[in-house]
Amino acid sequence: MGMIHIPDDQVATIVTTLEMTQRPRARPMPSASLRLVHWDAPAPEKYRALFRRVGGPWLWFSRLVIDEAALVAIIHDPAVEVYAVVDRTGIEVGMLELDFSEAGACEIGYFALIPELAGRGLGRWLMAQALALAWRGGVGRVWVHTCTLDHPRALGFYRAQGFVAIKRTVETFPDPRVSGVLPTDAAPQVPLLARTR
Repeated sequence: MGMIHIPDDQVATIVTTLEMTQRPRARPMPSASLRLVHWDAPAPEKYRALFRRVGGPWLWFSRLVIDEAALVAIIHDPAVEVYAVVDRTGIEVGMLELDFSEAGACEIGYFALIPELAGRGLGRWLMAQALALAWRGGVGRVWVHTCTLDHPRALGFYRAQGFVAIKRTVETFPDPRVSGVLPTDAAPQVPLLARTR
């Protein structure tokens, strides 16, 4: 057994990849006061604002640091579908991103609701929506990954929805709070060890 030192300006996480290789049995759609809105070719600034809102608490930063052309190439790709979860007042409170670029597969690239909605059963509603969209003709595998920086119940949630863990990796990256990509108070559950700019 060994421990690996991570520099103070870095963060490390264990990433678990999960997959589903059979369409789940039909079941009633959970009810919710939310709706899913397809964003066809979303504006980068609108996409990044929602990404930051739902992902900041978990140190999501990848789509905040890539240049605009690279971001547009992803979110405007015909094989990628972006959805906003919208509440009754029209406020975006979550996101879903499905990537069909691999033949016969769908990756749930991003799946999140704002933390204030946790524990209300709305994740089951969003997953039911995601699976209904993902399992289309020709798709034989739906997969997702989660990490130890995500909500503590994320891994158990995916497994309860029928996903099976197939791979585990360790990822390290510069702490986005140190560079100022995210505020220093983002993800207080992850200790900030380095000084910020």
